[in-house]
Amino acid sequence: MKKYITKQMATGMKMIVSKRLLLVEIIIISFTFHAKCQDPEFSQFYANPLNMNPAFAGTNVYQRAVFNYRNQWPNQGNTFVTYNFTYDSYLKSMKGGLGFQLLYDRELNGVINSVNSSFFYSYHVKAGDDLFFTGGLQAGFIYKQFNTSSLIFPGMIDQGTGDIIGQYPIPVEDGNKLIPDLSFGIAGQDKDTYFGIAVHHLTQPSLSIIEGDQLGKLPMKITLHAGSMLHKYHRMLLSREFTLSPNMIYQQQGSFKQLNFGLYMIEKSVTFGAWYRNNLSIRPDAAIAMIGYTEEKFRFGYSYDYSLSNLGAYSHGSHELSVIFFFGRERRDMFNETMRIPGM
Repeated sequence: MKKYITKQMATGMKMIVSKRLLLVEIIIISFTFHAKCQDPEFSQFYANPLNMNPAFAGTNVYQRAVFNYRNQWPNQGNTFVTYNFTYDSYLKSMKGGLGFQLLYDRELNGVINSVNSSFFYSYHVKAGDDLFFTGGLQAGFIYKQFNTSSLIFPGMIDQGTGDIIGQYPIPVEDGNKLIPDLSFGIAGQDKDTYFGIAVHHLTQPSLSIIEGDQLGKLPMKITLHAGSMLHKYHRMLLSREFTLSPNMIYQQQGSFKQLNFGLYMIEKSVTFGAWYRNNLSIRPDAAIAMIGYTEEKFRFGYSYDYSLSNLGAYSHGSHELSVIFFFGRERRDMFNETMRIPGM
């Protein structure tokens, strides 16, 4: 009987550990040891243009309001959930655009919460009939909150009963961080080809709350992007025009490197998209499928990330939604300074 009870207790303790320590391991790896912090990422890159490159501020003929929602690893609850709002507009008097972003990111079921608030300014330079450039600056603050009271470490678990005992083993500072943040970007367009580079977190602020930790800096994120709009036609019964748009995006943040290849097909009000994501390794990371609907002053997009890595069975992919509203008077005087980027 005693042997049976011991096994039962051990099984119960393993269940507690298996459910709770995965979260702890992620926290420890990400913030206590040598790993670096990273930004939340979106799969609908061009449905969140200011987030990808500050130079996109004011590059639409209308004022633009963008809402984004992403749920990553939904099978594990609200493990990684991100909400984003941006607004931008072109101002002729300033020869450029102004914008604003408010991003809320919830990680590890609320263990880490962050709010990013920033303003954008871009300056437009027309270099020819079909060629123009924009340079953008983003400045704001990052507020990070760590709920360390919910963390459970192996040393806090009684090996005989499985009860939670002991104290949090790592000395921490105040669980709230408010830090300034600065980014910039450059984008250009030549006829139907667009391109750009963005560098985020120029000051590489520290987000660590571990006392004496010097490894919690948020590294700079470098983004290179390029794409094109190619017009094609149906050759059979239907002769309606549609547009193909191939794209490439490279991102690097610390030791993390990612290469994305995508293709959009736009036919009237409907957009289809497919992306392939690779972390510069032999094994691919994810395949992304998208569908969107477009009107003159409204866009809606949905995408699903299907994980191709070993995390597939655990993560169950990611869902993402985007809604874009265009309003105000159409600025016909800036047609030659409008980015012809895809809607998602």
